[in-house]
Amino acid sequence: MSPCKAFLLLGSSQVLYFSAGMLLMGMAHAVITFKGTHLASHGSLSESQAWAKVWAVFFIEICGSFSAQAGVQGHIKMHHAHTNVIGLGDSSVWKAPFLPRTVYLFIAPWPCLSSLHLLHSVRGAKAPKKSRQFMTHLRGNSVAVMVRTVLMVTLGLYSQYWLLIHVSGFLSPLSALLCMFVCRAMFSVTYIHINIFQHIGLHMFSATSRPKRIYQMTHGVLNLPRNPCWTGCSDTRLSTATWSTISSPSSLITCVKPVVSKYLTEKKLPYQEDSYFSRLRLFFNKYQELMVFAPPITELVGVQ
Repeated sequence: MSPCKAFLLLGSSQVLYFSAGMLLMGMAHAVITFKGTHLASHGSLSESQAWAKVWAVFFIEICGSFSAQAGVQGHIKMHHAHTNVIGLGDSSVWKAPFLPRTVYLFIAPWPCLSSLHLLHSVRGAKAPKKSRQFMTHLRGNSVAVMVRTVLMVTLGLYSQYWLLIHVSGFLSPLSALLCMFVCRAMFSVTYIHINIFQHIGLHMFSATSRPKRIYQMTHGVLNLPRNPCWTGCSDTRLSTATWSTISSPSSLITCVKPVVSKYLTEKKLPYQEDSYFSRLRLFFNKYQELMVFAPPITELVGVQ
């Protein structure tokens, strides 16, 4: 298994093997956390609700170092239910308009993947509505759930630290912690890019005058075709947005994609798709318009 090989390679004194271990550890962490937490939040890993909750705790809390209940609330009940609805599901959690475009797109995700959301959330009344509701959900948890989350997150972090010390042979606690940080942050840039590229810059809707869900999904979601840089970390978004219960292995999503495309074409609805690098150019050139200023609300007049 890749994580096991990564720990062994990280114990090597040769730069090439050590670097390979770092890359392998980063890739394994990205796939386990990004892909695993996404599947777990959808309850796609088991038909049993009890086991689905167990997997959610394992992937989201132990592997992803985040609250399982808050993750499901934010992704399923907010993002999917209110895709591109301003103030609810508009991916506002990833916006940091005070940062220059180069810093936001290529530098900030490394140290700030988790703290960017925290910065928005702790602003209280000044925070976006989505962030305030997200923090309210966290505060509303029972003491038992909060204690469990702290224990599971601690278990996940300490387990990786323990393996680096006792299997990889790191002599310094600081070097082990630094290795953990680099591996966990390695694909943070790509992760944030995927989150914003597939929604922001498309049609945005008001909470009080949103269109029917089929129009909301087809006008507010964009597919990023498979790319070697991020295929292991993400799914084909329009297919999973249209039928969120199939958030499962890429092979199944690949089978569903032509069905979704054909259906939307027959109904004369858009099937939006663009390449990763095309979206990157768009966001870099129109950063002020897309990420700093509030996006305009779309009125889909005459299509419903």
